Amino acid sequence: MIKQRKIELLAPAKNLECGIEAINHGADAVYIGAPKFGSRAAAVNSLEDIEALVKHAHLYNARIYVTVNTILKEEELKETEEMIHALYRVGVDALIVQDMGITKLNLPPIPLHASTQMDNRTPEKVKFLWEAGFRQVVLARELSIREIRKIHEICPEVPLEVFVHGALCVSYSGQCYVSQACFGRSANRGECAQFCRLPFSLVDSEGKVIVKDKHLLSLKDMNQSDELERLLDAGASSFKIEGRLKDVSYVKNVTAAYRQKLDAIFARRPEYVRASSGTCRFDFKPQLDKSFSRGFTHYFLHGRSEDIFSFDTPKSLGEEMGTMKEARGNFLTVAGLKSFNNGDGVCYIDEQGRLQGFRINRVDGNKLYPQEMPRIKPRTKLYRNFDQEFERILSRKSAERKIAVNILLADNNFGFSLTLTDEDDNSVTLTLPREKEPARTPQADNLKTQLAKLGNTPFEAEKIEISFSENWFLPASVLADFRRQAIEKLIAVRRINYRQELAVWKPTSHDYPQAALTYLGNVMNTRAASFYREHGVQQVAEAYEKERVEDAVLMFCKHCLRYSMGWCPIHQRVRSPYKEPYYLVSNDGKRFRLEFDCKNCQMKVKAAQ
Repeated sequence: MIKQRKIELLAPAKNLECGIEAINHGADAVYIGAPKFGSRAAAVNSLEDIEALVKHAHLYNARIYVTVNTILKEEELKETEEMIHALYRVGVDALIVQDMGITKLNLPPIPLHASTQMDNRTPEKVKFLWEAGFRQVVLARELSIREIRKIHEICPEVPLEVFVHGALCVSYSGQCYVSQACFGRSANRGECAQFCRLPFSLVDSEGKVIVKDKHLLSLKDMNQSDELERLLDAGASSFKIEGRLKDVSYVKNVTAAYRQKLDAIFARRPEYVRASSGTCRFDFKPQLDKSFSRGFTHYFLHGRSEDIFSFDTPKSLGEEMGTMKEARGNFLTVAGLKSFNNGDGVCYIDEQGRLQGFRINRVDGNKLYPQEMPRIKPRTKLYRNFDQEFERILSRKSAERKIAVNILLADNNFGFSLTLTDEDDNSVTLTLPREKEPARTPQADNLKTQLAKLGNTPFEAEKIEISFSENWFLPASVLADFRRQAIEKLIAVRRINYRQELAVWKPTSHDYPQAALTYLGNVMNTRAASFYREHGVQQVAEAYEKERVEDAVLMFCKHCLRYSMGWCPIHQRVRSPYKEPYYLVSNDGKRFRLEFDCKNCQMKVKAAQ
């Protein structure tokens, strides 16, 4: 017998609408912001909305995870504890957390998942978190397939959650302090100011400008849609789509695209099985390049590569459409394989390397009539960053998710019985006391047609059986009411039978992988400090947000500008023509010193002294 591993497609939701559509478009789980204390301060949700999402998700055996993944001030702990109890009462399946202080609260039996904000990139760290009681670990985005495999081999019992799509942070998550240092807005408190998307000039120690006014810390978006099977085989169990600030059309399109990819793998690989119920049908063709992206990269999944950055713009380019041939009067002629629609948004990189854009009023073959004629040179690449027709389709109902059900209508001594059995083996039987009336014509086909009318319910009939001793007559209205009652009862049974995972947090004392914690430990309250001391940490420094550290590293980046310029002494074996240290200089004059840690293959960003 094949041992099956449940695989989870985890989609983001900034609000209730996004969450419901994520479920409808194939998500096995959804993560959503709590009323407070999530790592996206702009994406919070009421308890009422979270409860409504839970109710919808659980019908399909899908799970709801709530993000409570900021570091917490001492005075916030009591409120956090009360909020967690409220989230548990409305049926939330797990919390994604960063602050170890949460483990020292009086918690209900709700599972905790270790946020990527904990900087989870080694087998030792993952093993520690599992033994401490965390039920799932979100790995750092920077890990290679080899590193993920190694973690799985050492910790085979730990469900590993990996990011597969969406925006990338240039610094290791949880290890970025530049927003706090420059703007007083902590990324660890959900208030990231998007420093990495700003333009900078790169200068050397003598003040020579190497690169002027480019988005040198801005990365492309992750897209591992072609790498899912490799990730499965490496040990990943949960595939996470980034996007708690993204709109509903992004959630629909990206979730549907990954659902189709995973289902195709499951059809070939029976050892992997989806983690929730139902089958999705889409009224559109999912296309990842039609949703927000800065271009796509595998990041470091296969080691270092030169395709990870987006220096020209931090904004969405969309899909490449072709090139501009010439401008004539009030229209442009274009060359390309894809066709534009009236109302499309188009963008391009101008001669100065800046992103420009225009809206199309009208399309006539290969002629585009813009609202305003852009200044654009022939042979310039054109991108579509807003597809009018695609967005129109996604603005309507674009998917349905149905649970398979077998239906048996039988007669008995008292009248009739109707049995519904769904794909998860939930079963209900209703009886209808009624005098039997012989029919003048054969009824089986008509009865099956009536029973199959499941309409707006979550179900669709897979098999319908009529088991009558005679050709009995049942009025359509009676049968419709009988069917409706059975469906309502089956929905109720599914809700009753949903098994919410319980996890009682138990104190542990095994050693943390480090004996001392600097500001990088993000310890902001006494409960968190107590947790680490109980696990063998002898020195616990306060968080950067609480006590500013002189000459602190503000960003730890796997992305390396020396490599991007072609001057890596390890990989490229090329010597830089410029004198180090290099500095990033922002448009407001702030200077940041770059240090290159070749032993750990990372770039550090510090405030210039």
